[in-house]
Amino acid sequence: MGPGGMGRLSDRNRPKAKLKDVSIKRILGLFRGYKGQLAVIIGLALLAAIVGLIPPLVMKEIIDKAIPQGNMKILAEMALLMVVLPVLSGMLGVWQNHLNTKVTQGVIRDLGQSLFHNLQRQSMAFFTDARSGEIVQRITGDVQAVQSVVTSLVVSSITQIVVVVSTIGILFALDWKLAIISVLILPLFMLPVKKVSKLRKTLRTETQKVRSDISSQLSENFGISGALLTRIFGREQQQEKEFTAMNQKVMDLELRLNLVGRWFGMATNTLGPLGTAIIYMYGGYSVISGSMTLGAIVAFAAYLGRLYMPVATLLNLQVEVATALGVFQRIFEYQDMVPDVLDRKDARPLGLAAGRVAYKQVSFAYQPGQYALRNVTFEAQPGEMIALVGPSGAGKSTLIGMIARLYDPTEGIVEVDGVDVRDVQLATLRSQIAYVTQESFLFHATIGDNLRFAREDATREEMEAAARQAYIHDFIMSLPEGYDTMVGERGHRLSGGERQRIAIARAILKRPRILILDEATSHLDSESESYVQAALEELMQGRTTLVIAHRLSTVLAADHILVIEAGSVVERGTHSELLALDGLYARLYSTQFAKAAEA
Repeated sequence: MGPGGMGRLSDRNRPKAKLKDVSIKRILGLFRGYKGQLAVIIGLALLAAIVGLIPPLVMKEIIDKAIPQGNMKILAEMALLMVVLPVLSGMLGVWQNHLNTKVTQGVIRDLGQSLFHNLQRQSMAFFTDARSGEIVQRITGDVQAVQSVVTSLVVSSITQIVVVVSTIGILFALDWKLAIISVLILPLFMLPVKKVSKLRKTLRTETQKVRSDISSQLSENFGISGALLTRIFGREQQQEKEFTAMNQKVMDLELRLNLVGRWFGMATNTLGPLGTAIIYMYGGYSVISGSMTLGAIVAFAAYLGRLYMPVATLLNLQVEVATALGVFQRIFEYQDMVPDVLDRKDARPLGLAAGRVAYKQVSFAYQPGQYALRNVTFEAQPGEMIALVGPSGAGKSTLIGMIARLYDPTEGIVEVDGVDVRDVQLATLRSQIAYVTQESFLFHATIGDNLRFAREDATREEMEAAARQAYIHDFIMSLPEGYDTMVGERGHRLSGGERQRIAIARAILKRPRILILDEATSHLDSESESYVQAALEELMQGRTTLVIAHRLSTVLAADHILVIEAGSVVERGTHSELLALDGLYARLYSTQFAKAAEA
Protein backbone atom coordinates (compact mmCIF):
# COMPACT_ATOMS: atom_id res chain seq x y z
CA MET A 1 0.00 0.00 0.00
CA GLY A 2 1.09 3.58 -0.59
CA PRO A 3 1.30 6.37 1.94
CA GLY A 4 -1.81 6.82 4.01
CA GLY A 5 -3.01 3.38 2.98
CA MET A 6 -3.65 4.41 -0.60
CA GLY A 7 -2.84 1.82 -3.23
CA ARG A 8 -0.31 2.39 -5.97
CA LEU A 9 -1.13 1.77 -9.58
CA SER A 10 2.37 1.62 -11.01
CA ASP A 11 2.58 1.89 -14.79
CA ARG A 12 -0.95 0.65 -15.47
CA ASN A 13 -2.24 2.21 -18.69
CA ARG A 14 0.82 4.46 -18.79
CA PRO A 15 2.74 3.90 -22.04
CA LYS A 16 6.21 5.39 -21.85
CA ALA A 17 7.86 7.10 -24.79
CA LYS A 18 10.57 4.94 -26.30
CA LEU A 19 13.57 6.45 -28.03
CA LYS A 20 12.20 5.36 -31.40
CA ASP A 21 9.07 7.42 -30.61
CA VAL A 22 11.20 10.54 -30.07
CA SER A 23 11.65 11.34 -33.73
CA ILE A 24 12.61 14.64 -35.31
CA LYS A 25 9.12 14.65 -36.82
CA ARG A 26 7.55 14.60 -33.39
CA ILE A 27 9.83 17.37 -32.15
CA LEU A 28 9.02 19.44 -35.24
CA GLY A 29 5.34 18.93 -34.40
CA LEU A 30 5.90 21.25 -31.44
CA PHE A 31 6.16 24.12 -33.98
CA ARG A 32 2.84 23.34 -35.63
CA GLY A 33 1.10 26.42 -34.24
CA TYR A 34 3.81 28.82 -35.41
CA LYS A 35 3.78 28.33 -39.20
CA GLY A 36 3.11 32.00 -39.97
CA GLN A 37 5.99 33.24 -37.82
CA LEU A 38 8.28 30.55 -39.24
CA ALA A 39 7.43 31.75 -42.76
CA VAL A 40 8.50 35.28 -41.81
CA ILE A 41 11.71 33.90 -40.28
CA ILE A 42 12.46 32.02 -43.51
CA GLY A 43 11.88 35.21 -45.50
CA LEU A 44 14.22 37.16 -43.23
CA ALA A 45 16.81 34.37 -43.50
CA LEU A 46 16.67 34.61 -47.30
CA LEU A 47 17.11 38.40 -47.18
CA ALA A 48 19.97 38.07 -44.71
CA ALA A 49 21.61 35.42 -46.91
CA ILE A 50 21.38 37.68 -49.98
CA VAL A 51 22.81 40.62 -48.05
CA GLY A 52 25.58 38.36 -46.71
CA LEU A 53 26.61 37.34 -50.23
CA ILE A 54 27.39 40.91 -51.29
CA PRO A 55 30.43 41.90 -49.12
CA PRO A 56 32.90 39.44 -50.73
CA LEU A 57 31.82 40.74 -54.16
CA VAL A 58 32.43 44.30 -52.90
CA MET A 59 35.95 43.28 -51.87
CA LYS A 60 36.48 41.75 -55.31
CA GLU A 61 35.45 45.00 -57.00
CA ILE A 62 37.80 47.04 -54.81
CA ILE A 63 40.79 44.73 -55.43
CA ASP A 64 40.20 44.04 -59.16
CA LYS A 65 38.81 47.42 -60.36
CA ALA A 66 38.77 50.36 -57.98
CA ILE A 67 42.42 50.20 -56.81
CA PRO A 68 44.12 49.03 -60.09
CA GLN A 69 42.14 51.59 -62.14
CA GLY A 70 42.46 54.36 -59.53
CA ASN A 71 38.68 54.87 -59.75
CA MET A 72 37.73 56.84 -56.60
CA LYS A 73 34.02 56.79 -57.46
CA ILE A 74 33.88 52.99 -57.44
CA LEU A 75 36.07 52.93 -54.32
CA ALA A 76 33.72 55.34 -52.50
CA GLU A 77 30.63 53.42 -53.57
CA MET A 78 32.13 50.13 -52.43
CA ALA A 79 33.31 51.65 -49.12
CA LEU A 80 29.77 52.97 -48.51
CA LEU A 81 28.35 49.52 -49.20
CA MET A 82 30.78 48.01 -46.69
CA VAL A 83 29.16 50.24 -44.03
CA VAL A 84 25.52 50.01 -45.15
CA LEU A 85 25.42 46.23 -45.64
CA PRO A 86 26.40 45.32 -42.02
CA VAL A 87 23.84 47.83 -40.71
CA LEU A 88 21.12 46.29 -42.89
CA SER A 89 22.23 42.79 -41.94
CA GLY A 90 22.17 43.78 -38.26
CA MET A 91 18.64 45.15 -38.51
CA LEU A 92 17.45 41.97 -40.19
CA GLY A 93 19.24 39.98 -37.49
CA VAL A 94 17.51 41.87 -34.67
CA TRP A 95 14.09 41.29 -36.24
CA GLN A 96 14.83 37.63 -36.90
CA ASN A 97 16.24 37.11 -33.40
CA HIS A 98 13.11 38.62 -31.86
CA LEU A 99 10.89 36.25 -33.83
CA ASN A 100 13.23 33.35 -33.03
CA THR A 101 12.90 34.07 -29.32
CA LYS A 102 9.15 34.52 -29.59
CA VAL A 103 8.69 31.16 -31.32
CA THR A 104 11.10 29.40 -28.95
CA GLN A 105 9.48 30.74 -25.81
CA GLY A 106 6.06 29.91 -27.22
CA VAL A 107 7.07 26.30 -27.85
CA ILE A 108 8.65 26.01 -24.38
CA ARG A 109 5.51 27.52 -22.83
CA ASP A 110 3.26 25.12 -24.77
CA LEU A 111 5.42 22.14 -23.79
CA GLY A 112 5.31 23.04 -20.10
CA GLN A 113 1.58 23.72 -20.30
CA SER A 114 0.98 20.37 -21.99
CA LEU A 115 2.89 18.52 -19.27
CA PHE A 116 1.07 20.41 -16.51
CA HIS A 117 -2.31 19.71 -18.10
CA ASN A 118 -1.61 15.98 -18.41
CA LEU A 119 -0.29 15.76 -14.85
CA GLN A 120 -3.47 17.43 -13.60
CA ARG A 121 -5.47 14.65 -15.28
CA GLN A 122 -3.60 11.82 -13.55
CA SER A 123 -5.29 9.84 -10.78
CA MET A 124 -4.03 9.73 -7.22
CA ALA A 125 -2.37 6.41 -8.04
CA PHE A 126 0.25 8.27 -10.06
CA PHE A 127 1.06 10.72 -7.28
CA THR A 128 1.38 8.04 -4.62
CA ASP A 129 3.90 6.32 -6.89
CA ALA A 130 5.89 9.36 -8.08
CA ARG A 131 8.28 11.65 -6.25
CA SER A 132 7.36 15.33 -6.21
CA GLY A 133 10.96 16.37 -6.97
CA GLU A 134 10.96 14.15 -10.06
CA ILE A 135 7.73 15.77 -11.30
CA VAL A 136 9.10 19.28 -10.74
CA GLN A 137 12.36 18.42 -12.54
CA ARG A 138 10.55 17.13 -15.62
CA ILE A 139 8.18 20.04 -15.92
CA THR A 140 10.83 22.70 -15.32
CA GLY A 141 14.41 21.40 -15.58
CA ASP A 142 13.85 19.02 -18.50
CA VAL A 143 11.81 21.54 -20.46
CA GLN A 144 14.49 24.20 -19.96
CA ALA A 145 17.20 21.67 -20.89
CA VAL A 146 15.81 21.38 -24.44
CA GLN A 147 15.33 25.13 -24.93
CA SER A 148 18.57 25.59 -26.88
CA VAL A 149 17.65 22.69 -29.17
CA VAL A 150 14.17 24.09 -29.73
CA THR A 151 15.74 27.46 -30.55
CA SER A 152 18.15 25.97 -33.06
CA LEU A 153 16.19 23.09 -34.49
CA VAL A 154 13.93 25.04 -36.81
CA VAL A 155 15.12 28.62 -36.64
CA SER A 156 18.89 28.14 -36.82
CA SER A 157 18.66 25.20 -39.20
CA ILE A 158 16.54 27.23 -41.63
CA THR A 159 19.00 30.10 -41.56
CA GLN A 160 22.07 27.91 -41.98
CA ILE A 161 20.55 25.84 -44.80
CA VAL A 162 19.68 29.02 -46.71
CA VAL A 163 23.23 30.31 -46.23
CA VAL A 164 24.82 27.02 -47.35
CA VAL A 165 22.67 26.66 -50.48
CA SER A 166 23.13 30.29 -51.57
CA THR A 167 26.88 30.17 -50.92
CA ILE A 168 27.38 26.96 -52.91
CA GLY A 169 25.50 28.58 -55.79
CA ILE A 170 27.73 31.65 -55.90
CA LEU A 171 30.90 29.54 -55.47
CA PHE A 172 30.05 27.61 -58.64
CA ALA A 173 29.32 30.93 -60.38
CA LEU A 174 32.79 32.22 -59.45
CA ASP A 175 34.80 29.09 -60.33
CA TRP A 176 33.29 25.63 -60.72
CA LYS A 177 36.60 23.81 -60.22
CA LEU A 178 37.32 25.51 -56.91
CA ALA A 179 33.68 24.98 -55.90
CA ILE A 180 33.98 21.20 -56.44
CA ILE A 181 37.14 21.11 -54.29
CA SER A 182 35.35 23.07 -51.56
CA VAL A 183 32.31 20.77 -51.56
CA LEU A 184 34.44 17.60 -51.45
CA ILE A 185 35.71 18.66 -48.03
CA LEU A 186 32.17 18.63 -46.58
CA PRO A 187 31.79 14.83 -46.04
CA LEU A 188 34.77 14.93 -43.67
CA PHE A 189 32.72 17.07 -41.31
CA MET A 190 30.24 14.20 -40.83
CA LEU A 191 32.68 11.49 -39.75
CA PRO A 192 32.62 12.07 -35.96
CA VAL A 193 28.92 12.98 -35.74
CA LYS A 194 27.37 9.55 -35.10
CA LYS A 195 29.74 8.46 -32.34
CA VAL A 196 29.71 11.84 -30.61
CA SER A 197 25.90 12.01 -30.79
CA LYS A 198 25.46 8.61 -29.14
CA LEU A 199 27.88 9.37 -26.33
CA ARG A 200 26.43 12.81 -25.59
CA LYS A 201 22.85 11.44 -25.57
CA THR A 202 23.82 8.83 -22.95
CA LEU A 203 25.60 11.42 -20.82
CA ARG A 204 22.73 13.93 -21.03
CA THR A 205 20.10 11.33 -20.09
CA GLU A 206 22.13 10.25 -17.08
CA THR A 207 22.71 13.88 -16.07
CA GLN A 208 19.00 14.68 -16.09
CA LYS A 209 18.25 11.56 -14.04
CA VAL A 210 20.74 12.62 -11.37
CA ARG A 211 19.30 16.14 -11.42
CA SER A 212 15.86 14.59 -10.79
CA ASP A 213 17.28 12.73 -7.80
CA ILE A 214 18.72 15.99 -6.47
CA SER A 215 15.37 17.77 -6.92
CA SER A 216 13.60 14.98 -5.05
CA GLN A 217 16.11 15.07 -2.20
CA LEU A 218 15.88 18.86 -1.90
CA SER A 219 12.08 18.72 -1.94
CA GLU A 220 12.08 16.17 0.88
CA ASN A 221 14.94 17.61 2.95
CA PHE A 222 13.81 21.22 2.91
CA GLY A 223 10.08 20.69 3.23
CA ILE A 224 8.85 21.48 6.74
CA SER A 225 8.28 17.84 7.70
CA GLY A 226 11.58 16.64 6.25
CA ALA A 227 13.55 19.47 7.86
CA LEU A 228 11.98 18.72 11.24
CA LEU A 229 12.69 14.99 10.98
CA THR A 230 16.28 15.65 9.89
CA ARG A 231 16.99 17.75 12.94
CA ILE A 232 15.24 15.45 15.40
CA PHE A 233 17.27 12.45 14.26
CA GLY A 234 20.48 14.41 13.65
CA ARG A 235 20.85 13.35 10.01
CA GLU A 236 22.18 16.67 8.65
CA GLN A 237 25.67 15.34 7.89
CA GLN A 238 24.36 12.17 6.26
CA GLN A 239 22.03 14.13 3.98
CA GLU A 240 24.79 16.60 3.12
CA LYS A 241 27.04 13.67 2.24
CA GLU A 242 24.38 12.24 -0.08
CA PHE A 243 23.82 15.64 -1.70
CA THR A 244 27.57 16.13 -2.15
CA ALA A 245 27.88 12.78 -3.92
CA MET A 246 25.03 13.56 -6.33
CA ASN A 247 26.23 17.11 -6.87
CA GLN A 248 29.72 15.82 -7.70
CA LYS A 249 28.25 13.27 -10.10
CA VAL A 250 26.41 16.01 -11.98
CA MET A 251 29.64 18.00 -12.20
CA ASP A 252 31.57 14.99 -13.54
CA LEU A 253 28.89 14.23 -16.12
CA GLU A 254 28.72 17.86 -17.27
CA LEU A 255 32.52 17.95 -17.60
CA ARG A 256 32.48 14.79 -19.74
CA LEU A 257 29.62 16.20 -21.80
CA ASN A 258 31.49 19.44 -22.37
CA LEU A 259 34.77 17.66 -23.17
CA VAL A 260 33.12 15.48 -25.80
CA GLY A 261 31.56 18.61 -27.31
CA ARG A 262 34.87 20.45 -27.36
CA TRP A 263 36.67 17.56 -29.10
CA PHE A 264 33.92 17.52 -31.70
CA GLY A 265 34.19 21.30 -32.11
CA MET A 266 37.96 21.06 -32.49
CA ALA A 267 37.60 18.41 -35.19
CA THR A 268 35.12 20.45 -37.23
CA ASN A 269 37.08 23.69 -36.74
CA THR A 270 40.22 22.00 -38.12
CA LEU A 271 38.50 21.02 -41.36
CA GLY A 272 37.62 24.62 -42.24
CA PRO A 273 41.24 25.85 -42.39
CA LEU A 274 42.17 22.66 -44.24
CA GLY A 275 39.72 23.50 -47.02
CA THR A 276 40.83 27.14 -47.06
CA ALA A 277 44.50 26.10 -47.35
CA ILE A 278 43.71 23.85 -50.34
CA ILE A 279 41.78 26.66 -51.99
CA TYR A 280 44.62 29.14 -51.49
CA MET A 281 47.11 26.65 -52.94
CA TYR A 282 45.07 25.95 -56.04
CA GLY A 283 43.71 29.51 -56.29
CA GLY A 284 47.17 31.03 -55.79
CA TYR A 285 48.47 28.88 -58.62
CA SER A 286 45.56 30.08 -60.78
CA VAL A 287 46.31 33.75 -59.99
CA ILE A 288 50.02 33.25 -60.78
CA SER A 289 49.19 31.54 -64.05
CA GLY A 290 46.76 34.34 -64.92
CA SER A 291 43.58 32.25 -65.11
CA MET A 292 42.04 33.92 -62.03
CA THR A 293 42.13 37.41 -60.52
CA LEU A 294 43.38 38.19 -57.03
CA GLY A 295 40.00 39.69 -56.10
CA ALA A 296 38.24 36.50 -57.14
CA ILE A 297 40.42 34.31 -54.91
CA VAL A 298 39.93 36.69 -51.94
CA ALA A 299 36.16 36.66 -52.50
CA PHE A 300 36.20 32.88 -52.87
CA ALA A 301 38.08 32.46 -49.59
CA ALA A 302 35.59 34.76 -47.88
CA TYR A 303 32.71 32.65 -49.15
CA LEU A 304 34.34 29.49 -47.77
CA GLY A 305 33.76 30.83 -44.26
CA ARG A 306 30.10 31.24 -45.14
CA LEU A 307 30.08 27.61 -46.32
CA TYR A 308 32.06 25.72 -43.69
CA MET A 309 30.82 27.52 -40.59
CA PRO A 310 27.09 26.93 -41.31
CA VAL A 311 27.85 23.27 -42.15
CA ALA A 312 29.67 22.91 -38.82
CA THR A 313 26.71 24.59 -37.10
CA LEU A 314 24.24 22.19 -38.73
CA LEU A 315 26.32 19.17 -37.75
CA ASN A 316 26.68 20.51 -34.22
CA LEU A 317 22.91 20.97 -34.16
CA GLN A 318 22.53 17.31 -35.17
CA VAL A 319 24.73 16.35 -32.23
CA GLU A 320 22.76 18.61 -29.88
CA VAL A 321 19.45 17.14 -31.04
CA ALA A 322 20.78 13.60 -30.54
CA THR A 323 22.04 14.66 -27.10
CA ALA A 324 18.63 16.07 -26.22
CA LEU A 325 16.70 12.99 -27.41
CA GLY A 326 17.10 11.42 -23.98
CA VAL A 327 15.62 14.53 -22.36
CA PHE A 328 12.80 14.67 -24.92
CA GLN A 329 12.15 11.02 -24.08
CA ARG A 330 11.66 11.95 -20.41
CA ILE A 331 9.34 14.81 -21.39
CA PHE A 332 7.28 12.71 -23.80
CA GLU A 333 6.95 9.94 -21.19
CA TYR A 334 4.93 12.35 -19.08
CA GLN A 335 3.16 13.78 -22.11
CA ASP A 336 2.08 10.29 -23.23
CA MET A 337 0.81 9.08 -19.86
CA VAL A 338 -2.81 7.96 -20.11
CA PRO A 339 -4.74 8.86 -16.93
CA ASP A 340 -6.24 5.94 -15.03
CA VAL A 341 -9.37 8.00 -14.40
CA LEU A 342 -11.02 9.82 -17.32
CA ASP A 343 -14.44 11.08 -18.34
CA ARG A 344 -16.13 8.66 -20.69
CA LYS A 345 -17.12 10.06 -24.07
CA ASP A 346 -20.81 9.78 -23.18
CA ALA A 347 -20.41 10.99 -19.57
CA ARG A 348 -23.27 13.21 -18.45
CA PRO A 349 -23.47 15.86 -15.73
CA LEU A 350 -24.51 14.72 -12.27
CA GLY A 351 -27.45 16.72 -11.03
CA LEU A 352 -27.86 17.76 -7.42
CA ALA A 353 -27.18 14.50 -5.62
CA ALA A 354 -29.36 13.16 -2.83
CA GLY A 355 -26.28 11.33 -1.58
CA ARG A 356 -27.14 7.64 -1.81
CA VAL A 357 -23.87 5.74 -2.17
CA ALA A 358 -23.54 2.08 -3.09
CA TYR A 359 -20.53 -0.21 -3.54
CA LYS A 360 -21.31 -3.36 -5.51
CA GLN A 361 -18.74 -6.20 -5.54
CA VAL A 362 -15.88 -3.69 -5.65
CA SER A 363 -12.33 -5.00 -5.99
CA PHE A 364 -9.15 -3.07 -6.57
CA ALA A 365 -5.67 -4.23 -7.61
CA TYR A 366 -2.75 -1.83 -7.82
CA GLN A 367 -0.75 -4.52 -9.61
CA PRO A 368 -2.24 -7.37 -11.65
CA GLY A 369 -3.22 -10.10 -9.23
CA GLN A 370 -2.28 -8.08 -6.12
CA TYR A 371 -5.65 -7.07 -4.71
CA ALA A 372 -5.91 -4.34 -2.10
CA LEU A 373 -9.71 -4.72 -1.93
CA ARG A 374 -11.94 -7.70 -2.66
CA ASN A 375 -15.70 -7.90 -3.23
CA VAL A 376 -16.73 -4.97 -1.05
CA THR A 377 -20.48 -4.38 -1.02
CA PHE A 378 -22.44 -1.90 1.10
CA GLU A 379 -24.93 0.96 0.78
CA ALA A 380 -25.32 4.30 2.53
CA GLN A 381 -28.57 6.26 2.47
CA PRO A 382 -28.66 10.09 2.46
CA GLY A 383 -27.94 11.43 5.91
CA GLU A 384 -26.30 8.24 7.12
CA MET A 385 -22.80 7.97 8.48
CA ILE A 386 -20.82 4.85 7.63
CA ALA A 387 -17.71 4.28 9.73
CA LEU A 388 -14.84 2.18 8.41
CA VAL A 389 -12.58 0.63 11.02
CA GLY A 390 -9.76 -1.85 10.78
CA PRO A 391 -6.00 -2.22 10.95
CA SER A 392 -3.76 0.25 9.10
CA GLY A 393 -3.15 -0.81 5.50
CA ALA A 394 -6.47 -2.62 5.20
CA GLY A 395 -7.52 -0.53 2.19
CA LYS A 396 -9.90 1.94 3.87
CA SER A 397 -8.51 5.11 2.26
CA THR A 398 -8.46 3.52 -1.19
CA LEU A 399 -12.06 2.39 -0.70
CA ILE A 400 -13.56 5.76 0.21
CA GLY A 401 -11.42 7.52 -2.41
CA MET A 402 -13.38 5.68 -5.12
CA ILE A 403 -16.48 7.79 -4.53
CA ALA A 404 -14.64 10.86 -5.88
CA ARG A 405 -12.90 8.65 -8.45
CA LEU A 406 -9.47 9.22 -6.98
CA TYR A 407 -9.21 5.58 -8.02
CA ASP A 408 -11.47 3.46 -10.21
CA PRO A 409 -12.31 -0.10 -9.13
CA THR A 410 -10.62 -2.93 -10.96
CA GLU A 411 -13.89 -4.84 -10.69
CA GLY A 412 -17.38 -3.89 -9.56
CA ILE A 413 -19.30 -0.62 -9.47
CA VAL A 414 -19.46 2.46 -7.24
CA GLU A 415 -22.77 4.32 -7.54
CA VAL A 416 -24.11 7.70 -6.46
CA ASP A 417 -27.91 7.91 -6.56
CA GLY A 418 -28.02 4.68 -8.55
CA VAL A 419 -25.63 5.91 -11.27
CA ASP A 420 -22.18 4.45 -11.88
CA VAL A 421 -19.72 7.25 -11.02
CA ARG A 422 -17.82 6.41 -14.22
CA ASP A 423 -20.88 7.45 -16.25
CA VAL A 424 -20.97 11.02 -14.93
CA GLN A 425 -18.63 13.93 -15.54
CA LEU A 426 -15.78 14.07 -13.05
CA ALA A 427 -16.12 17.80 -12.42
CA THR A 428 -19.83 17.57 -11.52
CA LEU A 429 -19.21 14.51 -9.33
CA ARG A 430 -16.35 16.04 -7.35
CA SER A 431 -18.14 19.37 -6.99
CA GLN A 432 -20.57 17.63 -4.60
CA ILE A 433 -17.96 15.82 -2.50
CA ALA A 434 -15.84 17.26 0.31
CA TYR A 435 -12.78 15.42 1.54
CA VAL A 436 -11.01 16.04 4.85
CA THR A 437 -7.90 13.93 5.34
CA GLN A 438 -5.79 12.93 8.29
CA GLU A 439 -2.98 15.23 7.10
CA SER A 440 -4.82 18.44 6.33
CA PHE A 441 -2.90 20.33 3.66
CA LEU A 442 -2.86 24.11 3.50
CA PHE A 443 -1.19 26.04 0.71
CA HIS A 444 1.49 28.64 1.43
CA ALA A 445 -1.06 31.42 1.18
CA THR A 446 -3.46 33.35 3.39
CA ILE A 447 -6.18 31.70 5.46
CA GLY A 448 -8.76 33.33 3.20
CA ASP A 449 -7.09 31.97 0.05
CA ASN A 450 -7.04 28.49 1.57
CA LEU A 451 -10.74 28.70 2.38
CA ARG A 452 -11.59 30.02 -1.09
CA PHE A 453 -9.86 27.00 -2.60
CA ALA A 454 -13.17 25.23 -1.98
CA ARG A 455 -15.21 27.95 -3.68
CA GLU A 456 -13.47 30.74 -5.53
CA ASP A 457 -16.58 32.95 -5.46
CA ALA A 458 -17.14 32.62 -1.71
CA THR A 459 -17.83 35.94 0.04
CA ARG A 460 -16.17 37.07 3.25
CA GLU A 461 -19.45 36.47 5.10
CA GLU A 462 -19.66 32.89 3.81
CA MET A 463 -16.06 32.21 4.83
CA GLU A 464 -16.69 33.55 8.30
CA ALA A 465 -19.87 31.48 8.64
CA ALA A 466 -17.99 28.31 7.66
CA ALA A 467 -15.16 29.18 10.07
CA ARG A 468 -17.68 29.68 12.89
CA GLN A 469 -19.19 26.27 12.21
CA ALA A 470 -15.70 24.79 12.45
CA TYR A 471 -15.04 26.77 15.65
CA ILE A 472 -12.00 28.51 14.16
CA HIS A 473 -13.34 32.02 13.45
CA ASP A 474 -12.45 33.47 16.85
CA PHE A 475 -8.91 32.16 16.57
CA ILE A 476 -8.52 33.63 13.06
CA MET A 477 -9.77 37.02 14.23
CA SER A 478 -7.26 36.94 17.09
CA LEU A 479 -4.41 36.93 14.58
CA PRO A 480 -2.94 40.35 13.65
CA GLU A 481 -3.97 40.02 9.99
CA GLY A 482 -7.07 37.89 10.49
CA TYR A 483 -8.12 36.07 7.33
CA ASP A 484 -5.17 37.66 5.48
CA THR A 485 -2.66 35.82 7.68
CA MET A 486 -0.10 33.72 5.77
CA VAL A 487 -0.12 30.15 7.06
CA GLY A 488 3.39 29.16 5.89
CA GLU A 489 4.36 26.10 3.84
CA ARG A 490 1.82 23.31 4.40
CA GLY A 491 0.25 25.52 7.09
CA HIS A 492 3.01 24.83 9.58
CA ARG A 493 2.66 28.25 11.25
CA LEU A 494 -0.52 26.83 12.75
CA SER A 495 -0.99 23.96 15.16
CA GLY A 496 -2.31 20.63 13.93
CA GLY A 497 -5.74 21.28 15.43
CA GLU A 498 -5.93 24.75 13.90
CA ARG A 499 -4.99 23.42 10.47
CA GLN A 500 -7.59 20.68 10.81
CA ARG A 501 -10.38 23.10 11.72
CA ILE A 502 -9.48 25.36 8.78
CA ALA A 503 -9.61 22.30 6.52
CA ILE A 504 -13.03 21.41 7.92
CA ALA A 505 -14.20 25.01 7.40
CA ARG A 506 -13.01 24.68 3.80
CA ALA A 507 -15.11 21.52 3.42
CA ILE A 508 -18.13 23.24 4.96
CA LEU A 509 -17.73 26.14 2.53
CA LYS A 510 -18.02 23.74 -0.41
CA ARG A 511 -21.59 22.77 0.63
CA PRO A 512 -21.12 19.12 -0.31
CA ARG A 513 -23.76 16.42 -0.61
CA ILE A 514 -21.26 13.72 0.36
CA LEU A 515 -18.59 13.98 3.05
CA ILE A 516 -15.45 11.88 3.18
CA LEU A 517 -13.58 12.09 6.47
CA ASP A 518 -10.26 10.28 6.61
CA GLU A 519 -9.24 10.51 10.28
CA ALA A 520 -10.54 14.09 10.21
CA THR A 521 -10.39 14.57 13.99
CA SER A 522 -7.22 12.61 14.71
CA HIS A 523 -5.04 15.69 15.26
CA LEU A 524 -7.41 17.56 17.56
CA ASP A 525 -7.13 17.91 21.28
CA SER A 526 -10.15 16.99 23.35
CA GLU A 527 -11.56 20.53 23.46
CA SER A 528 -11.09 21.15 19.73
CA GLU A 529 -12.51 17.73 18.93
CA SER A 530 -15.68 18.46 20.85
CA TYR A 531 -16.12 21.72 18.93
CA VAL A 532 -15.48 20.11 15.58
CA GLN A 533 -17.68 17.11 16.32
CA ALA A 534 -20.54 19.49 17.03
CA ALA A 535 -19.86 21.30 13.74
CA LEU A 536 -19.63 18.03 11.82
CA GLU A 537 -22.89 16.75 13.31
CA GLU A 538 -24.63 19.87 12.06
CA LEU A 539 -22.93 19.61 8.67
CA MET A 540 -23.78 15.92 8.25
CA GLN A 541 -27.50 16.48 8.51
CA GLY A 542 -29.04 15.31 5.23
CA ARG A 543 -25.63 14.40 3.83
CA THR A 544 -23.97 11.04 3.38
CA THR A 545 -20.76 10.66 5.33
CA LEU A 546 -18.11 8.00 5.01
CA VAL A 547 -15.52 8.21 7.73
CA ILE A 548 -12.41 6.28 8.62
CA ALA A 549 -12.58 6.16 12.39
CA HIS A 550 -10.02 5.52 15.07
CA ARG A 551 -11.88 7.44 17.78
CA LEU A 552 -14.70 6.14 19.92
CA SER A 553 -16.84 9.25 19.46
CA THR A 554 -16.90 8.75 15.70
CA VAL A 555 -17.68 5.06 15.99
CA LEU A 556 -20.57 5.54 18.41
CA ALA A 557 -22.15 8.19 16.14
CA ALA A 558 -22.10 5.95 13.05
CA ASP A 559 -25.31 4.44 11.66
CA HIS A 560 -23.37 1.45 10.37
CA ILE A 561 -19.84 0.22 10.93
CA LEU A 562 -17.81 -1.75 8.40
CA VAL A 563 -14.84 -3.69 9.74
CA ILE A 564 -12.20 -4.12 7.05
CA GLU A 565 -9.29 -6.49 7.20
CA ALA A 566 -6.87 -7.31 4.36
CA GLY A 567 -9.13 -5.54 1.85
CA SER A 568 -12.36 -7.35 2.72
CA VAL A 569 -15.38 -6.48 4.87
CA VAL A 570 -15.20 -9.07 7.62
CA GLU A 571 -17.87 -7.63 9.92
CA ARG A 572 -20.69 -5.10 9.69
CA GLY A 573 -23.35 -3.71 11.98
CA THR A 574 -23.89 -1.20 14.75
CA HIS A 575 -21.55 -0.72 17.68
CA SER A 576 -23.54 -2.99 20.00
CA GLU A 577 -24.08 -5.64 17.32
CA LEU A 578 -20.38 -5.83 16.57
CA LEU A 579 -19.43 -6.05 20.23
CA ALA A 580 -21.84 -8.97 20.57
CA LEU A 581 -20.04 -10.80 17.74
CA ASP A 582 -16.87 -10.79 19.83
CA GLY A 583 -14.70 -10.69 16.68
CA LEU A 584 -12.15 -8.28 15.20
CA TYR A 585 -14.20 -5.21 16.08
CA ALA A 586 -14.46 -6.32 19.70
CA ARG A 587 -10.70 -6.76 19.83
CA LEU A 588 -10.11 -3.34 18.23
CA TYR A 589 -12.57 -1.83 20.69
CA SER A 590 -10.83 -3.34 23.68
CA THR A 591 -7.38 -2.14 22.52
CA GLN A 592 -8.21 1.25 20.95
CA PHE A 593 -11.52 2.45 22.35
CA ALA A 594 -11.90 1.02 25.83
CA LYS A 595 -9.68 3.59 27.54
CA ALA A 596 -11.51 6.38 25.74
CA ALA A 597 -14.83 4.86 26.86
CA GLU A 598 -13.67 4.78 30.47
CA ALA A 599 -12.51 8.39 30.20
